[in-house]
Amino acid sequence: MTETLGEFGIIKTYFSPLTAAEKGAFNLTDDAAIVEIPSGKNVVVTTDTLVEGIHFLSEDLPENIAAKLLRVSLSDLAAMGSMPAYYNLSIATKLSTTSDWFKGFAEGLLADQMQFGITLIGGDTVATTGPLTLSITAMGLVEKGKAIRRDGAKSGDDIWVSGSIGDAALGLKAATGKLCSISEVNKKYLISRYIKPNPQTLLGPKLANLVNAAIDVSDGLIADLSHICETSNLGANIQITDIPLSRAAKMLVTAKPDYIDLILGGGDDFELLFTADKSFRTVEKSLTRMLNVSLTKIGTMVSRRSIQIFDEAGEQYSLPNIGYTHF
Repeated sequence: MTETLGEFGIIKTYFSPLTAAEKGAFNLTDDAAIVEIPSGKNVVVTTDTLVEGIHFLSEDLPENIAAKLLRVSLSDLAAMGSMPAYYNLSIATKLSTTSDWFKGFAEGLLADQMQFGITLIGGDTVATTGPLTLSITAMGLVEKGKAIRRDGAKSGDDIWVSGSIGDAALGLKAATGKLCSISEVNKKYLISRYIKPNPQTLLGPKLANLVNAAIDVSDGLIADLSHICETSNLGANIQITDIPLSRAAKMLVTAKPDYIDLILGGGDDFELLFTADKSFRTVEKSLTRMLNVSLTKIGTMVSRRSIQIFDEAGEQYSLPNIGYTHF
């Protein structure tokens, strides 16, 4: 049990080792960290909070919870064209949380630190009587003035998305036993996409000089596109048949076409959604080969201040729920 270690024992045993790559973290022995920012760089800062029972399931493995927590923030950094650098971690956990849980959680963080090149530099650990609540403030570096914003889209821009859309929302249904007639292979794939997203940390910085606006798909494809539209004072036309689906998602939509609503409105894919002028088409193929990532054009930005979705027959499609909101 964690009471045998206490707060500072937990920090020293499980979290201090995660700061080894940054001297300015002082092994978490001081009140705050001190880090130097390279000349010519801006710092991109983002904060995300995950709550047990809302953003992850109680039975999820601690290493998978750690990975999702970190990757959600990494996706935000990627959407603004920055490279991961540092993060602060805050944990509100029950007194009954075991040392084995902390060990697995720290191992999950370490694995992703090594994969994505980011380092823990600080945080806080407290007890709570409520659900497990985890928060990360992540910091990335980008060339001064090169960060990608949501408000830069232009009328006539192509709308692109990385990877495939809808897997995570379908994966949550699969994980909670709400998907029928699905093979074990497809079920396992979809659940993995929900539990452990793959942030586009290599793609994001490459887009910094190539695109006009970007966002990551966290609340849902149409909901996140609406954020670009709102801040850019534009609208969009989207073709449903152009939205990239995984093999598993295609099979489900074929069997039950209504799942397209979940694909359009579901969240947690953590792919990049961005707009670019026509010149991007000339570099798209070389970019996908270089990074081994698929990029798909799904629509066009328009001057009309609304999003219109069109089905295979060219008819306008009405989406009952555009995405996830907390309130």
